[in-house]
Amino acid sequence: ISKSGRYGGTYAHYDLAMEFASWISPEFKLYIIQDYKRLKSDENSKLSLGWNLNREISKLNYKIHTDAIKEYLLKDLTSEQLSYKYASEADMLNVALFNKRAKQWREENPDLKGNMRDYASLNELLVLANMESYNAILIGKGMDQKERMIELRKLARTQLLSIEKLNNTGIKSLEDKSRK
Repeated sequence: ISKSGRYGGTYAHYDLAMEFASWISPEFKLYIIQDYKRLKSDENSKLSLGWNLNREISKLNYKIHTDAIKEYLLKDLTSEQLSYKYASEADMLNVALFNKRAKQWREENPDLKGNMRDYASLNELLVLANMESYNAILIGKGMDQKERMIELRKLARTQLLSIEKLNNTGIKSLEDKSRK
């Protein structure tokens, strides 16, 4: 839009003005590209921080989980049986959330280091932390593993769906705001 007079001038949409300025000045275009890279890097580091935080929460809750196993499930077991019981409980959580045991994941991903939890999404880690706490409560109530597996699988599905809906709503809301 061009206007003459006292408050006149040439006005353009922000995106068009940026494109025009980058066409006129290669230095300006380079500045825009560098700033965009910086913003993307900052965004990725924030996501990484969130993932690391959720992974740490999951690890802390695993301690609560193993303490419940130790207190309620490990009476009169040999050391070999003890390690099997811990692994069995961890695998139950893996199956409830990821639909596979740790051994299956390792066989499918021989080149990856760590375990499946190290490659879980933010949403999965959040749900896993909740599952570990809930499983500790169910163990304390004396539920057997089969019943706990059913309850934990329901919890995982419900929470993942809720978080996904929340994420979709949040994204839609942001898209709507950016169009205005």
